[in-house]
Amino acid sequence: MLNKAFRLNAGPVLRYMVPILIVYIFIVIVPLVISLYYSVMNFNNTKFVGLDNYVHLAKDHDFWLSYRNNMVIVLFCVLGQVGIAFFLSALLNSKFLLIRNIHRIAIFLPVVLAPVVTGYIWSLIYNYRFGLLNWLLKLVGYAPVTWLDKPNIVLYAVSVPLIWQFIGLYMIIFLAGMQNISKDIFESAEIDGANWLQRTFLITLPLMKNTIRVALIFCVSGTMKVFDHIYVMTGGGPGTSSMVMAQYAYNNAFTMAKINYGSAISIGMLILSGCTLLVMFKLMDGGKKHAD
Repeated sequence: MLNKAFRLNAGPVLRYMVPILIVYIFIVIVPLVISLYYSVMNFNNTKFVGLDNYVHLAKDHDFWLSYRNNMVIVLFCVLGQVGIAFFLSALLNSKFLLIRNIHRIAIFLPVVLAPVVTGYIWSLIYNYRFGLLNWLLKLVGYAPVTWLDKPNIVLYAVSVPLIWQFIGLYMIIFLAGMQNISKDIFESAEIDGANWLQRTFLITLPLMKNTIRVALIFCVSGTMKVFDHIYVMTGGGPGTSSMVMAQYAYNNAFTMAKINYGSAISIGMLILSGCTLLVMFKLMDGGKKHAD
């Protein structure tokens, strides 16, 4: 009877899952298998070369430079996207702000923009001649800055649009998590004399650890594959100052027609992203065990 009931219940579920699995296979699995195939073939796809492309990749200075750039952007996005989003969520969950729905919509609005549009908007903001940022600098008596042409600051400049666009996404995640915290806890703390900062860092933050973990996973995994913003704003330049792994793979595969080496870069990017996430999991699990 139980087996029969399970088959009856599983039937509709499988019917819904099959189309999803088919789409997933063709969108994710098939391109991954094709990339693996190209990465072990020669330039004309006529000869199996094994791990030659990966050996060359391991010695490629530009690839490791692009990985370093990715990690710098990841660090800034973790601090900016997750950190600022948590602060804004706590503020919106407090009694300080009025018309909270308007604030939520305004902060979330950049999330729905296409990354290419965001990159173009911020290219105009950073423009040397008529950009908003340089106009503000002129108002306070400072000389305009070529934000996207200075190798020492361009990586930080391209990180700002990423932070600006996705703060709203993590704010919604945190607001959903905060709604699951009983209001009685905050009311008791308020009666005991705890101010807003104390309630935020001593009550909300510890109770939101699991939600913050999920947000960090999304942030790191999403930032490791960043491409659109940087492609529109700098194309990886000046030189390789803002080159990231996805941009480097694109340049090799499509600009220089090295589809095999570009595929190897993509697989290397996948491996390094997975390793970075594993290290992050270990650090978070270590912190959790230490807290226990």
